[in-house]
Amino acid sequence: MDINVPGIYFNHMTSILAAGGISAPELSDKIWITNSIFVAAIVTIALLFFVRMATKKMQLIPNRKQNFVELVIEFLYGQVEGIVGKHVAPKAFPLLATIFIFIITANWFGLLPGVGTLGWGEGPSHGVIEEMHTPLLRPATADLNMTLALAVVFMFVWLWISVRELGLWGTIVHIFGPKGGLAGKLKLALMPIFLFVGVIEVVSIIFRPVSLSLRLFGNIYAGETLLVTMSGLGENVFNLGGFWAFLTSVLFPIPFYFMEILVGALQATVFTLLCAVYIKLSTSHEEH
Repeated sequence: MDINVPGIYFNHMTSILAAGGISAPELSDKIWITNSIFVAAIVTIALLFFVRMATKKMQLIPNRKQNFVELVIEFLYGQVEGIVGKHVAPKAFPLLATIFIFIITANWFGLLPGVGTLGWGEGPSHGVIEEMHTPLLRPATADLNMTLALAVVFMFVWLWISVRELGLWGTIVHIFGPKGGLAGKLKLALMPIFLFVGVIEVVSIIFRPVSLSLRLFGNIYAGETLLVTMSGLGENVFNLGGFWAFLTSVLFPIPFYFMEILVGALQATVFTLLCAVYIKLSTSHEEH
């Protein structure tokens, strides 16, 4: 009789698509933690541990870990400063750097062997199971809840930076006020147009978290689906079985793993770059 046991499931396609699809299942009926939140916690702890280990004893002549961390931070700060400006960069950098490092690490973590294939399922014993219903590990950024949370947190920080730089009234004027230094009768005549453009801007601001989260989620989930589809190609399309099905499930996805490494870095860059541009647009006239 089949029982619910932990184990590994070699049919990666069925393990992910049949075991919840887009939704992230909870690890247990007794706790609310989903497998994507569990992976996010692993990624966060790993990053904190590595950075702490690399910077615990700072040296004038850095070791490899310290040198790597300093290289990453200096490179990211230079990129952020080049977009938002020297005045705003110290305020925007902590969040933007954190978003980029977390997203790219979470994206690449989702490509590790075992993500989507280790979990609980139906089977006669421990080890290889016949059907999985709850993967233990699932890419954090393949969960819409995670990407939406990142976007919403950014929007709150974006609003705080904008109000702090321009003031509340300055922010309102920046959105609804006349552009291009207009004055006099021409300014009054064009005010209805600028008000209408301001309303459109407010609508675009409201939809920014949606576009940011869906873009990241869609690309990572699509890449995950591509990999699991290729892993099941031999069994589901060519009707292979046994050793050949297992061999094709390992070999077919390999070329696409290199593409997904690039996609993971690209999506982290796009998400962070758009966040930096939004900050730049809302504080641009403060720069000289």
